[in-house]
Amino acid sequence: MKTNLLVLGIESSCDETGVALVESHGTGVPVLCAHALHSQIAMHQAYGGVVPELASRDHIRRVLPLTQQVVDESGRALNEVDVVAYTRGPGLAGALLVGAGVACALGAALGKPVLGVHHLEGHLLSPFLSADPPQFPFVALLVSGGHTQLMRVDGVGRYELLGESIDDAAGEAFDKSAKLLGLAYPGGPALSRLAQQGDAGAFKLPRPLLHSGNLDFSFAGLKTAVLVQAKKLGPELESRKADLAASTEAAIVEVLVKKSLAALRETGLKRLVVAGGVGANRSLRLRLNAACSAKGARVHYPELHLCTDNGAMIALAGAMRLAAGVQAASRVYAFDVKPRWPLDALSGGS
Repeated sequence: MKTNLLVLGIESSCDETGVALVESHGTGVPVLCAHALHSQIAMHQAYGGVVPELASRDHIRRVLPLTQQVVDESGRALNEVDVVAYTRGPGLAGALLVGAGVACALGAALGKPVLGVHHLEGHLLSPFLSADPPQFPFVALLVSGGHTQLMRVDGVGRYELLGESIDDAAGEAFDKSAKLLGLAYPGGPALSRLAQQGDAGAFKLPRPLLHSGNLDFSFAGLKTAVLVQAKKLGPELESRKADLAASTEAAIVEVLVKKSLAALRETGLKRLVVAGGVGANRSLRLRLNAACSAKGARVHYPELHLCTDNGAMIALAGAMRLAAGVQAASRVYAFDVKPRWPLDALSGGS
């Protein structure tokens, strides 16, 4: 396979359709040529959450127009693409099948190989597209939707699980607490915006597993505490909603920060990568920056527009796996998807 590769990435794991082109130059960090993203938030708001069947149908409508948009904006031609990468899992089965099917159809039509990519690996590697890319090895805090994990990352495909959520993840804690407060979907960002107007010390909420002695997370109890506090407030909740939002956010952020510092301490590493949708949280970034600076550690984040699910991270992960030689693209266009797929089980061509 040639050294310089143009990789098309397709992301369709949940409620965002993302397409991107990256150009890989051997061992260097791939360059993002163009990307486009369509969010289904407006469509799902009426239901208060993602409806899988509607998500799949919308991916079908969006993926090819977005692909054409990306190709046009990049100034390249579709037949210049060397590899088509797509999200193989984890995610919603129907949504994943749309991206996988389109990617394999494109690959077959163009006579180009395809590559199935792990969604969370895309998030984990996304900071390599930032203005301040990390270097291996590092500790990664993955806070994406239903996943909260701490990983030791020694290279592409070399991941060791240090700790993970045993029930609700951080993103779920944000979303479920927001719903309890009557905030509109998507609740997490809405709660964070409201929290900026409140007093984070107004309510004493639990910090689950903060002193557990391990690197696991648990946020189900926090959600229950928010519910209990909201019921106690009764009619007063409306006037105290910002304070309860701020207190909830502070509890989640404190756990994430302290567990991340503990992971750095246990591994002896001085570099932390934060990726996933919750990684865009302003309070989390401020607290992590201050805490890591005090410990002489560096923190790296994706660019804000690449924190949500997107095609750029899939194209990037595909390009980096190919460059590292841990996986080969295939011209076998029969595909499957993995709705459940642990990141630490990822190795070689799996």
